[in-house]
Amino acid sequence: MKQVKPKKHLGQHFLIDLGIAKRIADTVDACPQLPVLEIGPGMGVLTQYLVEKPRVVKAVEIDRESVAYLHEHFPRLRDNIIGQDFLRMDLTTVFDGQPFVLTGNYPYDISSQIFFKMLDNRQLIPCCTGMIQREVAQRIAAVPGTKAYGILSVLIQAWYDVEYLFTVDEGVFNPPPKVKSAVIRMTRNATTHLPCDEGLFRRLVKTVFGQRRKMLRVSIRPLLTQLTPPEDFFTQEVMTRRPEQLTIAQFVELTQQLTALGYPTTQTPSHT
Repeated sequence: MKQVKPKKHLGQHFLIDLGIAKRIADTVDACPQLPVLEIGPGMGVLTQYLVEKPRVVKAVEIDRESVAYLHEHFPRLRDNIIGQDFLRMDLTTVFDGQPFVLTGNYPYDISSQIFFKMLDNRQLIPCCTGMIQREVAQRIAAVPGTKAYGILSVLIQAWYDVEYLFTVDEGVFNPPPKVKSAVIRMTRNATTHLPCDEGLFRRLVKTVFGQRRKMLRVSIRPLLTQLTPPEDFFTQEVMTRRPEQLTIAQFVELTQQLTALGYPTTQTPSHT
């Protein structure tokens, strides 16, 4: 079977450097013994190294041409190739409800959605590794007080320890993307629950970062339209800061304050 042609509408950029593929595959070794789910294997450049590890490997691929290629070239994986859209999958069914490592050369245009799904299934995913656009990786790994620190930084670091592992140049892909890539690893931290309403926590983070150049006393107001906060609410020192200056603990504390003011409980976090 001939090689798969990269499809622009699927955001496919096939990695062609075997050395980098092996380095990415080895990032899952930090979470030994757990099975691995690879997203978007394409023609299997990363898959070929994953299947050599002493663990179960499954791969989910939305592109039918790639699925056919994988069936032909990886017969040992035939029963473990899932021809579905990862974003629509019920992850509890992949390994019968058992935890697993998530990895892949992730499509740039849906990487954030992939990580939001990871957050919603964090009890199943103690470790997530892989390659994404460098700018997104920098955001995920950013610390408070930096320009890259934002929504992804706060929401992911609330639950995961993030390691920016290495940068990947454009020339090792077919076709080459217009930006550099990076490989990261996210490992579940010791947090079992946030001491606040998680849905409201997410809403707060997204709301204030929507106006990241403004002080909190301005950017938080869209959440207060139905509330009557006391006068000293806006005189808190934290209200003079911009969102990128707040730690996760401070976002939690602000969420608690909104709840105390009567903000309705948010049962299901919104990703929109």
